[in-house]
Amino acid sequence: MTEVLPPPRPHPLRALRHRNFRLFFSGQLISLIGTWMQSVAQSWLIYRLTGSSLLLGAVGFAGQAPAFFLGPIGGHVADRFDRRRVLIVTQSLSMILAFILAALTLTHVIHEWHIFVLAALLGIVSAIDIPVRQAALVLMVDSRDDLMNAIALNSSMFNGARIVGPAVAGLLVAAIGEGWCFFANAVSYIAVITGLVMMNMPHVAPAATSTSAVANIVEGFRFVAGTAPIRALLLLVGVISFTGTPFTVLMPIFADKIIGGGARTLGILMGASGVGALAGSITLAARSTVYGLGRWVMIASIAFGIGLVSFGSSRLFLLSAIVLIATGFAMMVQMASSNTLIQSMVPDVLRGRVMAVYSMMIMGMGPFGALLAGSLAERIGAPAAVMGGGVICVIAGIVFGLRLPALRGEGRRLIVAQESAAGQTVA
Repeated sequence: MTEVLPPPRPHPLRALRHRNFRLFFSGQLISLIGTWMQSVAQSWLIYRLTGSSLLLGAVGFAGQAPAFFLGPIGGHVADRFDRRRVLIVTQSLSMILAFILAALTLTHVIHEWHIFVLAALLGIVSAIDIPVRQAALVLMVDSRDDLMNAIALNSSMFNGARIVGPAVAGLLVAAIGEGWCFFANAVSYIAVITGLVMMNMPHVAPAATSTSAVANIVEGFRFVAGTAPIRALLLLVGVISFTGTPFTVLMPIFADKIIGGGARTLGILMGASGVGALAGSITLAARSTVYGLGRWVMIASIAFGIGLVSFGSSRLFLLSAIVLIATGFAMMVQMASSNTLIQSMVPDVLRGRVMAVYSMMIMGMGPFGALLAGSLAERIGAPAAVMGGGVICVIAGIVFGLRLPALRGEGRRLIVAQESAAGQTVA
């Protein structure tokens, strides 16, 4: 009797066999390390200048709120213009803004309003960049079978940078100040711009239409509102982003007041969360199918909330770092699994606009949460603010889990439809 061998496990790095994704991955990895360095250094700088948790939240709001208000425009751009060229423009503008922030800081003329204005300008650029980048990912792999792996590796890259960037930023800020972190970030954009210029990415021409930009944007919202699985995922992502993820904005307070450290402690805590998130994205990269991810989203949402409650309760550095590893793991599994499911269900013709709504939820809700968290931290303390957000995340995960059985049928139908159309969407 012939032995039937099980099929080989899919390679966790299989998306890197595609040249365009390989160029994007290597360039973006370097750039994101710089981005995380700037994020940590900027938080520490505003906290050092003002000592205010409210202003910490306000800077977070200024930098991310444009993703909520302008995200739909980014989705329209992604579905109507060459995505590679748009990314070259947005990345170049981000580099210029980073150089300006570095120059102001290194020449010791930086003021609070400079930080707010530059954060807001970068947020405007990011509002266009994020949905375009999400929509472009499907064009960087020649096989739709590798899309899930590309999304997971993209998350791995993001969180690998999240480990290295904050750790390096903590050391640099403590040794030579925040300005050099901003300068390093500006230089790091050269890598991703070079990768984008070298790409030969297919251009998917938009379908002929006589509708206005507003009607085009409304069409994307109408699809989301009328598609129950996507709507449920986006609502959950929005709740998690609003109530849970602002814990990162309050991290300087935990590093300074609660644990009693400094910039180096802040870098280690941010890095610990990144270690967990990297492990979560690697776990997803090893998967070969999207089926069953809905349950992962539910479990990860609940686990993330429990992690936030535990972190808010801790007063010990080592315990806080360990808890943040688990919290980062759960956060990444929830966010990346939701991203993967949505990308698997949405038609290519609507991909940019739907991913714009996703960016509104994951990035746009965060600043409102950061503003609220900063205000609550002023009144009831940072630990209580973080723990309250964690409780809401647990409740949201449970509610999603209760609705999951009713969502599975339509979700599977959408996934099968997109798999059948895959040969017609990218040429």
